[in-house]
Amino acid sequence: MIDYYEAKSQPITRLMVWQAYKKVKANKGSSGKDAMSWAYLDKHAKTLLYKLWNRLSSGSYFPMPVRQVEIAKSDGGVRQLGIPTLLDRIAQEVAKHHLEKQVEPLFHNSSFGYRPKRSCHDAVAQAERNSFNHDFVIDLDIKGFFDNIDHELMMKALQHYCKDRWVLLYAQRWLKAGVMSKDGNVLPSEAGTPQGGVISPLLANVFLHAAFDKWMEKEHPGKPFERYADDIVVHCKTEKQAKYVLAMITRRLNACKLTLHPVKTKIVNLRGTAEKKYPKGYDFLGFTIRPSFSQIKGKNLLMPATFISTKSKKRVLEKFKSMSIHKRRRPLKEVAALLTPVIRGIINYYHKFWDGHMHKVWYQLNQRLLKWVKWEKGLYEHAAIKWLKQRYKETPHLFPHWRFVHP
Repeated sequence: MIDYYEAKSQPITRLMVWQAYKKVKANKGSSGKDAMSWAYLDKHAKTLLYKLWNRLSSGSYFPMPVRQVEIAKSDGGVRQLGIPTLLDRIAQEVAKHHLEKQVEPLFHNSSFGYRPKRSCHDAVAQAERNSFNHDFVIDLDIKGFFDNIDHELMMKALQHYCKDRWVLLYAQRWLKAGVMSKDGNVLPSEAGTPQGGVISPLLANVFLHAAFDKWMEKEHPGKPFERYADDIVVHCKTEKQAKYVLAMITRRLNACKLTLHPVKTKIVNLRGTAEKKYPKGYDFLGFTIRPSFSQIKGKNLLMPATFISTKSKKRVLEKFKSMSIHKRRRPLKEVAALLTPVIRGIINYYHKFWDGHMHKVWYQLNQRLLKWVKWEKGLYEHAAIKWLKQRYKETPHLFPHWRFVHP
């Protein structure tokens, strides 16, 4: 009989490996350096997972180099992702699950990224609340954070919070596994933790918990902040305070061998008195928080409010444009079936706080649907508008966004 709780020199059981396999499989993802597919792994799971457990539990497991993939960024740059093999991702999930139970209770309450039962919306909601009684914000951007984490400092932080030798052993090996570039050459890993690794977000949280969160709690306890991975905003009362805190944070991160981006890092003045001119709003996790007039008890007051950011709006509209709706020769119901999952995803994220700021986006989408009517039905503007309005009257819930902006 197979003992799924059996462990060898390292306290890793077959059950831990099997549970990690199921979790990684649910997240899918592409192949790594060895080009192993999920179909192949599923077919040979019994043999391959046994070998992986045997190596992990005996201390003889060594990861393969990660496969480097370039992902285009919204600002025109390129983000380098490091994709581990499927088996390496399963091994990382084993360690991540074990490590997370130890460090999660220690993490700061203002840390939101890649943590259970915490979301981007939680971070944005807290940022908006803190903006009500703090007129200045420091919008921090760490230059190439995931690519520049110092391995020695990373291991020092990990050793402080985790005493399991097998976790430390394999974390060190994952950090040093190397990178296979597009031309097939394997390059050494001198710094950083690859984006794309299962355990990388947790390691990044451990690093910034030590480098930033605990330091802020100790040195600047009166300055609230929100951190989602390496996306950080800090709240201050005055311009002088914001300048001082930014200088201290810069010094602290430099000591941790990290650098703030000289252009993207900035002080924001929401509604305070300042000697210099600063931006009036800041972007955070796809939203912009900026002052807006609100009517409170019959008075128009300038209060912080949350909107979809300009970059996010552009990205959403580019998504609709890339779908070339007007060129699809198919019934309107099929066009709706194609668009509905995309629309619902956008609504679920950007309508969390209020709906009004999305009206222009949905108006633009209706204009694309109108273009489809013109092409598909061969109608001119007035007749096309009439036809689309008639479809709305017949089936007002055909497109999810029609409940906000209808034709």
